[in-house]
Amino acid sequence: MFDSVRDDLRATLDEIRAAGLHKPERVIGSPQSATVSVTAGGRPGEVLNFCANNYLGLADHPEVVAAAHEALDRWGYGMASVRFICGTQEVHKELEARLSAFLGQEDTILYSSCFDANGGVFETLLDAEDAVISDALNHASIIDGIRLSKARRFRYANRDMADLERQLKEATEGGARRKLIVTDGVFSMDGYVAPLREICDLAERHDAMVMVDDSHAVGFVGPGGRGTPELHGVMDRVDIVTGTLGKALGGASGGYVAARAEIVALLRQRSRPYLFSNTLAPVIAAASLKVLDLLESADDLRIRLAENTALFRRRMTEEGFDILAGDHAIAPVMIGDATEAGRMAELLLERGVYVIGFSYPVVPQGQARIRVQLSAGHSTEDVNRAVDAFVAARAELAG
Repeated sequence: MFDSVRDDLRATLDEIRAAGLHKPERVIGSPQSATVSVTAGGRPGEVLNFCANNYLGLADHPEVVAAAHEALDRWGYGMASVRFICGTQEVHKELEARLSAFLGQEDTILYSSCFDANGGVFETLLDAEDAVISDALNHASIIDGIRLSKARRFRYANRDMADLERQLKEATEGGARRKLIVTDGVFSMDGYVAPLREICDLAERHDAMVMVDDSHAVGFVGPGGRGTPELHGVMDRVDIVTGTLGKALGGASGGYVAARAEIVALLRQRSRPYLFSNTLAPVIAAASLKVLDLLESADDLRIRLAENTALFRRRMTEEGFDILAGDHAIAPVMIGDATEAGRMAELLLERGVYVIGFSYPVVPQGQARIRVQLSAGHSTEDVNRAVDAFVAARAELAG
């Protein structure tokens, strides 16, 4: 049977390559950091890393690594169980309490990833009598999570409040018992921030709950790094915050739902990814606690990240690149053509700058880009070197 399937799969893979949409995986031979060793053209080399979610440079921070070593000795390697059987340690409960306090929510529940967190919310809270109203550019994990629920689905144009209100009215007129608005806090391909104050205003007007996936914000967005609800002054008006420990908060893995106490209590009883997945490794929980210590004791990393971001965006604009507006550390350099974006990424790697070209289906057709991600781990020299490499790569492409 597989012989015929193999031919079909190979044809599909050939089409992906021919369209310039193939996504190669580069191998890193060093810890995740602002500078990494990758294999390029069969030869290892040190390159500047401008494509990781390591916003605060904590993935290899010595204090975080030390906390992880200590946790291995104290708590062991893994739990080999789910939470409600024998998979809950004190370190898990401590991390949940710390995240709740940090994010200004009543309770928090840990998942093995934010993808699982988003996959476990909608099916648990909503049924056929309910409605979920989702931003058109929400992350794939939100889209997949919504698909698992029986709720009626409404979609509004990205950050379009007039369209959101239309969808809310339609949901109400359709007799929805519960209404849940869900949005990314920061849209990962564009670096745009959701207008949470306006969303919360509409939610209150139309008796809806608000859920925010703040994976690309918690740790460095907002005065205290508490994410987009803090940035917009609506921490007490957002009902559910999902996020990850795999980006700014150390860069390992794991996710969470921080929410109203009753929501978290129900998730512990009914959320399938929580009930049927192994517990987050204790070493990650302990290292994440150290990350929160670092975030709450100083703001130097957030300041450095903001300075690096401003420098990169200013210099790239001065050099005439089409970079999407904003001040987030996600700085998309728009290319348009998928093949050209991939070729520019290769030329940049040759010049010692590691970035990735993003194309369909990750972004819409004709909107290929190189998503540059700044880190507090980068120096001013690193940022300037990256811009110079972009200039040189563009010249070669044009030549």
